[in-house]
Amino acid sequence: MRDYTFFALMARMKYIERWSLMRNSARENISEHSMEVAMLAHALGVISNEKCGSNYNPEKLALMGLYHDANEIITGDLPTPVKYHDEDINIAYSRVEDVASEELLNKLPDYMRPYYEPLFFPRDDDKDCWKIVKAADKLSALIKCIEEEKAGNHEFDTAYLTIEKALVEMDMEEVDIFMNWFLPSYHKTLDELQE
Repeated sequence: MRDYTFFALMARMKYIERWSLMRNSARENISEHSMEVAMLAHALGVISNEKCGSNYNPEKLALMGLYHDANEIITGDLPTPVKYHDEDINIAYSRVEDVASEELLNKLPDYMRPYYEPLFFPRDDDKDCWKIVKAADKLSALIKCIEEEKAGNHEFDTAYLTIEKALVEMDMEEVDIFMNWFLPSYHKTLDELQE
């Protein structure tokens, strides 16, 4: 009997730290981040369906968010300033991510692979779904910036402005709704949240 290691590798997401070039008041790993992205992608799908006339499957969006950074188990989390420094680096790193994704998928039995492959290799017919997941990913990063600011850490101030601008420029009504209705509560204390 073959020993399939896919899920044991997924369990290692908790060892891959994010924001490695930044001084963090609270560390964040890709397991925590991916769970938050899954929740946010689901929420954006629901908002889009109910307020923007879309027809997303929110559960599918959540699953896409859950696995969106899984290849970092192999590649690690390459800092954004490095990853997007220039087009050549970005293209080369995308290839590295594809190789890592393929390696992870090879750790599944053949009958399971078709269920997971679309979560690692975006299909053209899921382009709109991946845009929602990308927005959720950026929202998660913005929330991290808010949490760091609340802790008195100004290391993330510039990142906050950059990410907020990128979210506005995405020009997605569901993102605007989330930012107006839900994002302000991330600035509150626990006592204020429970009032």
